[in-house]
Amino acid sequence: MKNIGNLDRVLRLLIGVIGVGLVFFGPQTTWGWLGLVPLLTGLINFCPLYKVLGINTLSSKP
Repeated sequence: MKNIGNLDRVLRLLIGVIGVGLVFFGPQTTWGWLGLVPLLTGLINFCPLYKVLGINTLSSKP
């Protein structure tokens, strides 16, 4: 079940790539691995936290 819209997905993917990229090219700290969370949720179009909170950014088309 998808609950992430297009804009939300793009932002998650960008944040995720930047976060993981910091592990290799930036300050090289382990904090960049937190970028995997938005990256993976953006790739699968599903956010478990949104499910718990009842949030759905996916636009419903009639």
